Amino acid sequence: MKFTELQKRLSTLVIFRSLLSEPIVIKLRKLLDTNDQDVANYIDLYCDFCATLFDVDTNMSRYLYRYVMRDENVYVSRIAQAKPIENILHQCLLHELRVIQELSQLTSESVLRDLPYPGYLPKWKTTKYQFRKDYLHKMERLPIDGYGVFAKYHVFRLEKQGLLPVHHPDPQSLHELIGYRRERKQVEQNTVAFLQGMKASNALLYGDAGTGKSSTVKAIANAYKDQGLRLIEVSKQLLHRLPELMDELAKNPLKFIIFIDDLSFNRSDDNFVALKTILEGGVGGRQTNVLIYATTNRRHFVKESMKDRNADELFTNDSIQETMSLAARFGLTITFQKPNKDLYLEIVQGLARENQLSIEGDELITQAEMFALRNNGRSPRTAKQFVEMQKIQEDLEK
Repeated sequence: MKFTELQKRLSTLVIFRSLLSEPIVIKLRKLLDTNDQDVANYIDLYCDFCATLFDVDTNMSRYLYRYVMRDENVYVSRIAQAKPIENILHQCLLHELRVIQELSQLTSESVLRDLPYPGYLPKWKTTKYQFRKDYLHKMERLPIDGYGVFAKYHVFRLEKQGLLPVHHPDPQSLHELIGYRRERKQVEQNTVAFLQGMKASNALLYGDAGTGKSSTVKAIANAYKDQGLRLIEVSKQLLHRLPELMDELAKNPLKFIIFIDDLSFNRSDDNFVALKTILEGGVGGRQTNVLIYATTNRRHFVKESMKDRNADELFTNDSIQETMSLAARFGLTITFQKPNKDLYLEIVQGLARENQLSIEGDELITQAEMFALRNNGRSPRTAKQFVEMQKIQEDLEK
C-alpha cells in the first residue's frame, strides 16, 4: 500500500499516543489501509473520514496543530512540574512532531490520486505549521500560558463536581474603576510580587458593601491573565475542599488566586476550621503558586450574637478570641471604607465621562445625590447604578 510507511510511523507515537484514539485519526488510518481499487468501499470510507473531520474543522493541518498544542501528556507534565527532561524523551518528542507534521500535509489529492472515479468528492484543506518550533516555544512559555483547560480559560469556579471554567467572566478592567487608588494599588503590588516569585501575602479586602472589593480582585485577574495568573472562585460552602484543590494546583506551573467572596461564618461552621488550617499552612506547608484573596463586610468574619458572648463554655473569652483570630492570619488587610461625598461624586463624574452622559455639572451632582439617598447611600456600586440608569434613559430619549 502507498501509505504503509506513514502508517508505520504513526504506530511509533508514544508521547502523543492518545492521538491514535481520536475518531478522525482512526477513520483516516482505516482509509489509508484500504485498497482504492475497491472503489465503492474506498469512497464510502473517504467520505466518512471527511464527515468526521469537517464536524471539527475543514483544515486537517489546523486540527492536528490544535490537538498537539492542547494535548496533556508526559512531556507537558514533566515541564509543568519542573522535572528534568531526559534526552531519550526529548528525542522521542522531536521524532513524533516530525511524524505528525508529515501527517498534517497529507492532501485529498494524494489520497485520491489513483482512484478510478471521475465524479465529485469533497476535499479538505492543509496549511503549513512549524510543529517543532511552535511546540518547543510553547513549552518555554508553559509557566505563563498554561496548558489544557488552563490555557483556554483564566477564571474558574469550584463546584461539587470539580473545577469548572467560567466561559464568560466579568470583563471588569482596572481603568474602569475610579477612586480607591491606594487600596487597589496595595492589592496590585502584592499580586505583581506573587507573579514575580517574590514574597506575597494572602489578602483580606474588608469594608462596606458596594465599595469595589470584588471588582478589584476580578479586574486584577483580567489584567494579569497573560502573565500566568488564574482566578478560582470558591464558595464558603466548599472551603472544606481547599486542601484537595491545593494539592491539585501544586503540580501546575501557573499562579493561582483562590477568591472567596463575601466571607462570613457561624461559630459552629466546620469551614471556619478548614480555612484557618489552610491559612496557617497545615502539615503540607505553604504553596508558592497559590494565594487566597477574600472579601468580607465583617471585620472578623464571624456572626456573633449576645448568646455567643454569654455562652456556657468555661473559657468563653478564648472562644471569642479564636473566632476573631482568622483575620489576623491574612498577611495583608486592606480596608475599603464607604466613600465621603467628594469621593462619591468623583466616581459619578468619572463614570459619566466614560459613558458620555449629556447630563453634567450641578445637575449631575444633584441627581446623583438624590439617587444615593433613595438607594442605600453613597458607594461605588450606587454611583455605577446611577450612571447606568441615566445612560439607559438618555438612549431611550434619542
